[in-house]
Amino acid sequence: MTNTEHAPHALVNPDGLHDPTPFGYSHTAVIPAGTELVLVSGQYGSRPDGAVVSPDFTEQVDQAFRNIATALTAHDLTLAHVVQLRTYVVAHDVSKLGPIAAAVQANWGPTPPTQTLIGVASLATPDVLFEVEAVAARP
Repeated sequence: MTNTEHAPHALVNPDGLHDPTPFGYSHTAVIPAGTELVLVSGQYGSRPDGAVVSPDFTEQVDQAFRNIATALTAHDLTLAHVVQLRTYVVAHDVSKLGPIAAAVQANWGPTPPTQTLIGVASLATPDVLFEVEAVAARP
């Protein structure tokens, strides 16, 4: 079992389950009592004016995670405080796993948060291909 302490939570990948970290997630997160949760609504690959940064899927993924980091900064938090991600992918197929896993690993390294990927038919506007929600924990 791997148990990585992350401020302020512990990520655990139990023995008996596959190693999910190459795919950009961990199986479980433990959040201590008294921890404040900060919920970040779905962020897409948008510039500050709201326009999509690019029609390229990978660029949208990278920008969406930068937007999560920006949202957390407003609460004096960083990506290290994230315990859960929910990702939404338009017309999901296996080719999209690589860019998502690469972005998660670039932002969280070997201890990614828990994550659920949901394939969807569409998101808010036709040019949005990826969206991500986050739950962060502050002691």
